[in-house]
Amino acid sequence: MEMIAYKKIFSELFSEVRKVVVGQDRVVEQILVSVLSDGNALLEGYPGLAKTLTVRTLAKVMDLRFSRIQHTPDLMPSDITGTYVIEEHGGSREFKFHPGPVFANIVLADEINRATPKTQSALLEAMQEKQVTVGNTTYKLDKPFFVLATQNPIEQEGTYPLPEAQSDRFLLKIKANYPTYDEEVEVVNKYAYEHSERRLKVVMTKNHLLSLQQLSRQVPVATDLKQEVVKLITATRNKKDVIEYGASPRASIGLIVAAKARALINGRNHVSSDDIKAMAYPVLRHRLILNFEAERKGMTPDDAVKLFLDKIKK
Repeated sequence: MEMIAYKKIFSELFSEVRKVVVGQDRVVEQILVSVLSDGNALLEGYPGLAKTLTVRTLAKVMDLRFSRIQHTPDLMPSDITGTYVIEEHGGSREFKFHPGPVFANIVLADEINRATPKTQSALLEAMQEKQVTVGNTTYKLDKPFFVLATQNPIEQEGTYPLPEAQSDRFLLKIKANYPTYDEEVEVVNKYAYEHSERRLKVVMTKNHLLSLQQLSRQVPVATDLKQEVVKLITATRNKKDVIEYGASPRASIGLIVAAKARALINGRNHVSSDDIKAMAYPVLRHRLILNFEAERKGMTPDDAVKLFLDKIKK
């Protein structure tokens, strides 16, 4: 299949999503990049920015099983993974495993930082190994498997921030911003008068998506672009006047894989410098720990990423 045909498929997917979600094209693209890269994503945004709606809609148009886990301080690991229940059959009792909501294709871990570290860690094995261990038994998860965890940037009281080692497991940290004036007018027109569910067309099947994941890895990257990525990641470890801790080699791999997926979504048969630049922000913003001086000056991780990108270009 020609690359132009893949672009047509993704254009159709975006069109279906826009029937329901207004003004979040960049967020949708980056979620798709994570899915095609067989990675997981952390989505940060204020309440009411259609985070859940976006993921649920994507699951529908890709014909994937969707589940949502609302994280709260009293959520237990078994509420995510599932548990054994005693069942009686013909006078005999036996333990039967009842799968939890993690047994889906797309799992929305809503407000993940509201759950305790023990419960947060219940998702780690699923995210990394695509399996769940309960008792002495390991259960493989259905492919494709993707976790999208959300965080609220406000109301930090009563939350348990993700440890750096855990946030590093997320391929991307995606930021959802407020819509523009025109987009918000469209939202009001779409939802303030009627609330009928829009009919969505399935654009791709599960097997089609799995083949696209394979194809995404095969998109070629020029040697000079690979070297540019490694220079960028290495630079984050050497600029101690801004960065306390830089990114690991996992960031180098993640940036190249994400750039390949973005190229495929846009119907190109090679990775461009623009792909690297666009994906550097979501790949690095949760992996860079600013030092005290940089934070005192009001610098954000995105500011630091821009600083490194400008430096590499010179």
